[in-house]
Amino acid sequence: MTAFALSQAMHRTKETQDIIVRLLANIGSRKEVEQYMRHYASVDAPKFAVVKASGSIIENGLDAFASSLSFLQKVGLIPIVVHGSNVQLDRALAAAGVDAPVVGGVRKMTPAVIEIARRVLRETNLQVVDALESLGTHARPFTSGVLDVKKIESPELGIIGEVTGVHDAVITQAARSGILPIVAPLGETSKGRILVLRADVVARAIALALKPHKIVYLNEAGGLIDESGVLRSAVNLAEDFDQLLSDGCFGAEPRRKIIEISSLLEELPPTSSVSITSPEHLAKELFTHRGHGTLVRRGERVARHEDWSTIDTARLRVLLEECFGRKLAKTYFESKAPYRVYLAHSYRATAILTLEDGVPYLDKFAVTSEAQGEGIGGSIWQRVRRENPKMFWRSRANNPINSWYAQNADGLYKTDKWWVFWCGMTEFPEIQSSVERALAMPATFYDEPQPPAHPDAPAPAA
Repeated sequence: MTAFALSQAMHRTKETQDIIVRLLANIGSRKEVEQYMRHYASVDAPKFAVVKASGSIIENGLDAFASSLSFLQKVGLIPIVVHGSNVQLDRALAAAGVDAPVVGGVRKMTPAVIEIARRVLRETNLQVVDALESLGTHARPFTSGVLDVKKIESPELGIIGEVTGVHDAVITQAARSGILPIVAPLGETSKGRILVLRADVVARAIALALKPHKIVYLNEAGGLIDESGVLRSAVNLAEDFDQLLSDGCFGAEPRRKIIEISSLLEELPPTSSVSITSPEHLAKELFTHRGHGTLVRRGERVARHEDWSTIDTARLRVLLEECFGRKLAKTYFESKAPYRVYLAHSYRATAILTLEDGVPYLDKFAVTSEAQGEGIGGSIWQRVRRENPKMFWRSRANNPINSWYAQNADGLYKTDKWWVFWCGMTEFPEIQSSVERALAMPATFYDEPQPPAHPDAPAPAA
């Protein structure tokens, strides 16, 4: 490359980075912009993202899908794309009059189905490539030469392929040269027979081979949706896995997805994660802590303590002061008798409950922004609510998460200084007593240095 060409390339890179920084400034915080610059805008080794897209994404949102892939490449997170074609295959099978029963969410692969599926997958693959090329983003179809498979014949599922090897060099070489690899879920046996695979299986095999920086599943729902239609923003598998599979909040397909992702993450570094989102919200999901989709991590356990003796209170103080941006009362741990303390192993999230007139009171709920993005705070909240169905708490009137509290409470009472929330209470006298109790409690956070403590001195105002 000539000096002039190198200068032009560096100029284009700088322009792209400036665009991304402005975009993130609109959808995220300054800290998130700095995080992007640190992780993605460097000239170090390229960072890969394995992106798996459902056939319905390509069918109904190809333009947004192609735009999101181009965006990732410009950001510095190089996508390696694996796609499905279920919607397209359904249509082709119906047109051909070929019966293809679905068993446990998986289509039975007969010779007739395989023949049609191979054609449909190649057509879908070229659709994606053409859409990217129309945006000026170079892409290459990979419908063979990536996956080695062996044939397995099942009475229920027919002829299926089991991945035995991944030729990852051919796709990483393309990606490093600025050409997006678009991989169809097709594998070759040692005898040259082409077999159809599930796209999730292919995405898993490539992810295990590449150990990518990010793994993304794109679907039209934009994440994992429970039976009531609510999107689950984050899943901390260490804490949530058993509960999500046993409480019936998810249908069969989301449960299968959770099991597959859990199995995948167990074989990847602990820092790995899987994002499930839609093309339209990809940037927000990947580059902001709040996200817009479902972030799944291996996560960490949350311990429940009954007193302070098993807790490093110095570390807990640091967490509380960092999250609230104020100094905690020096005598807080001596004066507060905890009922239950929920604490993440990393000391990045906690919920502290006391018992007030026999009712659990949420005295502190603190989660770092990183832990919010990893779902640890959500895990603690769900556990607190599950184990304390009756509870009340207060929050300063200007707290930015009050709207979230309101959505997760049964009721609230507002004053100019405090909002008081409650759950699990229906009788007015109990609600009134709890509200009065919350409003009367002295503040335990302070903006200014505290005066010397005196046992008989009244608590200074917050």
